[in-house]
Amino acid sequence: MSHYDFIIIGAGASGLLLADALGSDDFFKSKSILLIDKEDKTKNDRTWCFWEVGEGKFDHLVHKKWPKIYFAGEKLKLSTDINPYSYKMVRGIDFYQHYREKIQNHSNITWLRDSVTHIVQQSSKAQVNTELGSYRADLVFNSIFSYDSIHQQKKYPVLQQHFVGWFVKTEKPVFNSEEATFMDFSIPQKGNTRFMYVLPFSETEALFEYTLFSEKLLDRKAYERAIQEYLNENYKDISYSIIDTEQGSIPMTCYPFNENNTSSIISIGIAGGWAKPSTGFTFYATNKRVGELVDRLKQGRSRLSLNKKDKFWFYDLIMLDVLAHDNHLGQSIFESLFRKRKVPLILKFLDNETNFWEDILIMSAPKPIPFIKALFRRIF
Repeated sequence: MSHYDFIIIGAGASGLLLADALGSDDFFKSKSILLIDKEDKTKNDRTWCFWEVGEGKFDHLVHKKWPKIYFAGEKLKLSTDINPYSYKMVRGIDFYQHYREKIQNHSNITWLRDSVTHIVQQSSKAQVNTELGSYRADLVFNSIFSYDSIHQQKKYPVLQQHFVGWFVKTEKPVFNSEEATFMDFSIPQKGNTRFMYVLPFSETEALFEYTLFSEKLLDRKAYERAIQEYLNENYKDISYSIIDTEQGSIPMTCYPFNENNTSSIISIGIAGGWAKPSTGFTFYATNKRVGELVDRLKQGRSRLSLNKKDKFWFYDLIMLDVLAHDNHLGQSIFESLFRKRKVPLILKFLDNETNFWEDILIMSAPKPIPFIKALFRRIF
């Protein structure tokens, strides 16, 4: 049985960023690393979006960025510049290709295309069983996510950010390619938190995603019917073709994923709770977490847990308690924020970077009663 210092399971954002960070750092030059994924990562299977001030680490991979965003609610239509931020999108295929090439240049990393079947803690090491063999490591970093553990508990609500997207091409120029639709809540809510998310890549190409923050998924036809109705209502008499589609679901929960870790098995990415619980945004936070994880690896194995119950964790928890109890309130909460507060401040808050007084500004925007009720339910 082959032995490695580290095994990384999954070549998504967290797995690839961690593999490259370890391979690029001289501190780990003598460490052997195995990266396992069942796919060869040659398909454009997803897009990642984030906002950022100025230039950043991924600018050379950014497919499109927008200096403005649009928000709509029941009584609000807001088109606004988000300076000093810009909203950026990275395509999966570009990200995979770049990091595949980088990782292939790290002589201490082996990339294995295989499916993991089981991970077992064994004394001070861990064993990874796959369809083709078994491998042992001092540390395993696992990005395979399962809802099983979080659905077996009731302490923390579990919602999902779930969506279906259409990549659309129109015959005539109709889109404003400088403005991304961040959230359009003007669509029927049907008792949930539902919005349309639109990313225009040019005047004739855009991604339309019908998105929900709720507990249960819909039938795929329901998402697609909503996108079609939105296009028919907002782009009347415009001929279009669907050139690609995407579908996804991201957990929204404050469940402490680190409690499932062992001395030799550490969950990363969405499986490690790295997604922002109240929004589902993951990519930018993942980059930060990888840096923290590598720093802690250098300090010793006893400090590898990155989950911390800070003030932003608590804010997310109360927000999720509200949405779990009254899922239809999402539209009014976000509309209050965008009506009363500047968008850069909102983005700063969602990035967990605001100070206490900025927190107060944000939290005083929506009606307080649902949050007070959620707080009392949580306490008592």
